Amino acid sequence: QEQLVESGGGSVQAGGSLRLSCAVSGYNPSPNVVAWFRQAPGKEREGVAAIHTAIGRTFYAGSVKGRFTMSQDNASTVHLEMNSLQPEDTAIYYCAAKYIFNPDYVESWSHYYYWGQGTQVTVSS
Repeated sequence: QEQLVESGGGSVQAGGSLRLSCAVSGYNPSPNVVAWFRQAPGKEREGVAAIHTAIGRTFYAGSVKGRFTMSQDNASTVHLEMNSLQPEDTAIYYCAAKYIFNPDYVESWSHYYYWGQGTQVTVSS
Protein backbone atom coordinates (compact mmCIF):
# COMPACT_ATOMS: atom_id res chain seq x y z
CA GLN A 1 0.00 0.00 0.00
CA GLU A 2 1.40 3.34 -1.03
CA GLN A 3 1.61 5.72 1.89
CA LEU A 4 3.35 8.64 3.46
CA VAL A 5 3.28 8.68 7.25
CA GLU A 6 4.30 11.72 9.25
CA SER A 7 5.47 11.72 12.85
CA GLY A 8 7.07 14.10 15.32
CA GLY A 9 4.56 16.90 15.61
CA GLY A 10 3.70 18.45 18.92
CA SER A 11 3.67 21.61 20.98
CA VAL A 12 6.64 23.80 21.78
CA GLN A 13 7.32 27.30 23.03
CA ALA A 14 8.64 30.02 20.78
CA GLY A 15 12.33 29.57 20.13
CA GLY A 16 12.12 25.83 20.54
CA SER A 17 12.73 22.99 18.12
CA LEU A 18 10.89 20.02 16.69
CA ARG A 19 11.83 17.27 14.29
CA LEU A 20 9.31 15.86 11.86
CA SER A 21 9.76 12.59 10.03
CA CYS A 22 8.09 11.14 6.96
CA ALA A 23 8.15 7.45 6.14
CA VAL A 24 7.58 6.65 2.46
CA SER A 25 6.47 3.12 1.64
CA GLY A 26 4.73 1.01 -0.99
CA TYR A 27 5.82 3.03 -4.04
CA ASN A 28 7.73 1.33 -6.82
CA PRO A 29 9.83 3.11 -7.66
CA SER A 30 10.01 5.48 -4.72
CA PRO A 31 9.24 9.12 -5.46
CA ASN A 32 12.42 11.09 -5.99
CA VAL A 33 11.17 14.28 -4.37
CA VAL A 34 9.71 14.45 -0.88
CA ALA A 35 8.49 17.73 0.54
CA TRP A 36 6.83 19.30 3.53
CA PHE A 37 3.85 21.58 3.21
CA ARG A 38 1.90 23.30 5.95
CA GLN A 39 -1.52 24.79 6.37
CA ALA A 40 -2.42 27.17 9.14
CA PRO A 41 -6.05 27.84 10.11
CA GLY A 42 -7.68 30.15 7.60
CA LYS A 43 -4.67 30.13 5.30
CA GLU A 44 -3.76 28.37 2.10
CA ARG A 45 -1.41 25.43 2.11
CA GLU A 46 2.18 26.44 1.44
CA GLY A 47 5.36 24.62 0.55
CA VAL A 48 8.01 24.60 3.26
CA ALA A 49 10.91 22.42 2.17
CA ALA A 50 11.74 19.75 -0.39
CA ILE A 51 14.50 17.27 -1.04
CA HIS A 52 15.51 15.34 -4.14
CA THR A 53 16.15 11.97 -2.55
CA ALA A 54 18.57 10.75 -5.22
CA ILE A 55 20.96 13.70 -5.20
CA GLY A 56 20.19 15.33 -1.86
CA ARG A 57 19.34 18.70 -3.36
CA THR A 58 17.11 20.75 -1.07
CA PHE A 59 14.87 23.78 -1.47
CA TYR A 60 13.29 25.97 1.19
CA ALA A 61 10.60 28.57 1.37
CA GLY A 62 11.95 31.99 2.25
CA SER A 63 10.02 32.06 5.52
CA VAL A 64 11.88 29.04 6.90
CA LYS A 65 15.29 29.27 5.23
CA GLY A 66 18.02 29.21 7.82
CA ARG A 67 15.70 27.82 10.51
CA PHE A 68 14.47 24.56 8.97
CA THR A 69 16.68 21.80 7.59
CA MET A 70 15.56 18.85 5.54
CA SER A 71 17.53 15.61 5.58
CA GLN A 72 17.10 11.97 4.74
CA ASP A 73 18.18 8.59 6.04
CA ASN A 74 17.45 7.13 2.62
CA ALA A 75 14.80 7.53 -0.08
CA SER A 76 12.20 6.14 2.32
CA THR A 77 12.71 8.31 5.39
CA VAL A 78 13.09 12.05 5.41
CA HIS A 79 13.21 14.53 8.25
CA LEU A 80 12.49 18.19 8.83
CA GLU A 81 14.48 19.76 11.64
CA MET A 82 12.71 22.92 12.74
CA ASN A 83 14.61 25.39 14.91
CA SER A 84 13.81 28.85 16.26
CA LEU A 85 10.12 28.09 15.94
CA GLN A 86 7.71 30.99 16.07
CA PRO A 87 3.95 31.14 16.63
CA GLU A 88 3.47 31.78 12.92
CA ASP A 89 4.91 28.32 12.26
CA THR A 90 1.83 26.81 13.88
CA ALA A 91 0.09 24.65 11.29
CA ILE A 92 -0.67 21.13 10.18
CA TYR A 93 2.43 19.86 8.42
CA TYR A 94 1.98 17.47 5.53
CA CYS A 95 4.50 15.21 3.84
CA ALA A 96 4.11 15.02 0.07
CA ALA A 97 5.94 13.31 -2.76
CA LYS A 98 6.34 13.44 -6.53
CA TYR A 99 8.41 12.18 -9.40
CA ILE A 100 10.51 14.52 -11.51
CA PHE A 101 12.95 14.11 -14.39
CA ASN A 102 14.61 17.52 -14.22
CA PRO A 103 16.23 18.10 -10.80
CA ASP A 104 15.45 21.82 -11.10
CA TYR A 105 11.80 20.97 -10.46
CA VAL A 106 12.59 20.26 -6.83
CA GLU A 107 12.10 24.04 -6.56
CA SER A 108 8.51 23.84 -7.77
CA TRP A 109 5.68 23.35 -5.30
CA SER A 110 3.49 21.91 -8.04
CA HIS A 111 2.52 18.38 -9.08
CA TYR A 112 2.59 16.72 -5.68
CA TYR A 113 0.09 13.91 -6.04
CA TYR A 114 0.94 11.83 -2.99
CA TRP A 115 0.14 13.11 0.48
CA GLY A 116 0.28 12.06 4.09
CA GLN A 117 -2.41 12.71 6.69
CA GLY A 118 -0.56 15.52 8.40
CA THR A 119 0.81 16.22 11.86
CA GLN A 120 0.02 19.20 14.06
CA VAL A 121 2.74 21.63 15.10
CA THR A 122 1.78 24.23 17.67
CA VAL A 123 4.14 27.00 18.79
CA SER A 124 3.11 29.10 21.75
CA SER A 125 4.45 32.54 22.56
